[in-house]
Amino acid sequence: MKKIKYIVTVFLSGMLLVATSCRDDMAKINSNPSQVTDANISYLFAQSVISFEPSGYLLWFYNAAMTYKWGQMGVPTGGFTSTYTQTTATGDQGSQYIAVLKYARDIENIRNNIDPAEAAKYANIAACVDILTVYLGIFDSDMYGDRPFTEAARARYGGTLTPKYDKVTDLYDLWLVTLDKAATTLTTSKDQIFPPNQDVVYKGDVAKWAKLANSMKLKIASRLISQDKTKALSIATQVASAPMGVLDGSADDFLFNKANAITKDDGDKVYHWNNGFLESTASSQRVVDFMLKNKDPRVRFFYRKNSWNSTIVQGFFDQGKAVPAYILDNVNYTETGGKKTFVSWKGMGEPWVRYYGLPVEMDAAQNPAVYGDYFDYSNRSKLKIGDAEKTYTPFSGFQQEMIIGRYDFTLPTLPGGPVIQDLDNNPWYGMYMSTAEVNLYLAEFKLLGANLPKTASEYFNKALRASVEEYDRLAELNKIPYYGKTYDYDPNEKVIDLQNGEIDAMLANADYQLTGNTALDLEKIYIQQLLHFTLFPNDQFVTVRRSGCPKSSSTLIEWENFTSVPNNAIPRRFEVGSPSPTDLMYQILIDAYQSQGFTPGSSQDGTLLNSERVWQDINAPQFGQGPK
Repeated sequence: MKKIKYIVTVFLSGMLLVATSCRDDMAKINSNPSQVTDANISYLFAQSVISFEPSGYLLWFYNAAMTYKWGQMGVPTGGFTSTYTQTTATGDQGSQYIAVLKYARDIENIRNNIDPAEAAKYANIAACVDILTVYLGIFDSDMYGDRPFTEAARARYGGTLTPKYDKVTDLYDLWLVTLDKAATTLTTSKDQIFPPNQDVVYKGDVAKWAKLANSMKLKIASRLISQDKTKALSIATQVASAPMGVLDGSADDFLFNKANAITKDDGDKVYHWNNGFLESTASSQRVVDFMLKNKDPRVRFFYRKNSWNSTIVQGFFDQGKAVPAYILDNVNYTETGGKKTFVSWKGMGEPWVRYYGLPVEMDAAQNPAVYGDYFDYSNRSKLKIGDAEKTYTPFSGFQQEMIIGRYDFTLPTLPGGPVIQDLDNNPWYGMYMSTAEVNLYLAEFKLLGANLPKTASEYFNKALRASVEEYDRLAELNKIPYYGKTYDYDPNEKVIDLQNGEIDAMLANADYQLTGNTALDLEKIYIQQLLHFTLFPNDQFVTVRRSGCPKSSSTLIEWENFTSVPNNAIPRRFEVGSPSPTDLMYQILIDAYQSQGFTPGSSQDGTLLNSERVWQDINAPQFGQGPK
């Protein structure tokens, strides 16, 4: 295996816990802070970026599977049943921010113990680490509420081992101030030390970091809508008028890969990970059909093609076996003497005809007469030729290679046919905030009454165009299956790359235009936020929760009201476990839960997790209710 180095060549985990075997290597780093050389702070910054992780494996394995189905933006592969609201293990406990906050504390301590003039040279680096910390703080408080922050990660510098829990409302105020200070610092500081090679995000371009800080205030504003709408709109107005501007174009987007090759067997930093995820969760029929109806190219980047290329269809024809009806509806074929021959795809053709979601209806998998082609696919989509047998998934799952860089892809071929695989490991690129997200927020706030310089339609149109372009770029960078190649197996296969004119065709649809009907326009904006956040399960669920979309009786993407599971029985946060009496934080945890109205324990039911809400979710609409 080729052995290459991280972009970040120095690891500073020893700043926190130093193993005996590392003492010699880390001796300089663990010396008196007043003797630390200038470069170490920049290394700490680089390590904070490496440690920045809002979407790790466990989040995708556990959390996403829950939030997709709770928000009806994904469907269990076994269909919805009355037990779908039950919680599972969670992939995090709301403490992702600590991984970066501890480096912020290290930098703070070093700067406090060196000459003030020298410390001032690292103001920009400290500001950037603060931005990363705030991002993760917002993320972690979304599903768990109050967090230890102001007293957290200070124990090694004389602070407490039992930090207090800060209220979400106070944290939002603190983080808004932090982002303002960061943006000001990044646009005014002089004589700074900020090596571009230690910044894999913006290569030391502090103007872009300042735009990110200003833009992130919109994430907080969006979470204030149900609790303090006036303040949310005021924040939006301030963001739009701030001199540093907002993320505006691909060069500004918070999109990067952490490293391009591995050392020390830590490939997760390069490739994200290599485990499977969402194996039991697929796309929603209502979401996919909405995107196909409106010729939305992002359907090809969010979801995988199903296994039914034209060669597979012909294989089923040749064996006299039925093709799933909804797939056959998209096939032009001839029939002579009882033998069917594939001629072409109908309608939009390849690649569009390869995307199908699963029905949302309750207990659909228990109704094979109607839904058997979707859920009984292990029998109906199984083909045997000679001694070889394969099963072909007729629906679309989530696009794994948009999330991990070493996920192996095997092309669907006929039983006994060639084995065609893509086993390449590609450094993974993640997108964390973008021009599209910023403009979707601004479109929302404009409709809600914020004093912004452009119309809601201008923000909306810019957001949609940017979103498609961003995901096309991400698909290319991550080299997902069918991007730029068809594998030369099926003559009717088409690439999934964005084609000329597709964005304009998408924007020409009424569902993708604001027309002056405020209620419907607001719903359209929320639907587009949900779509843009398809590969951001946390942000997507927060949007479902605060908007009430998908909406019951919608003409866009309709929420299904299950008679066996009322909407107020669907969880709106993750459960919090009962702390152990031997835990140093025991009483602090008990008090924090009590002050938020949380009942700690395991296996909590959905009704409890719906009624006992995190602060920012109080007063938000119920699932399916639509915007208030």
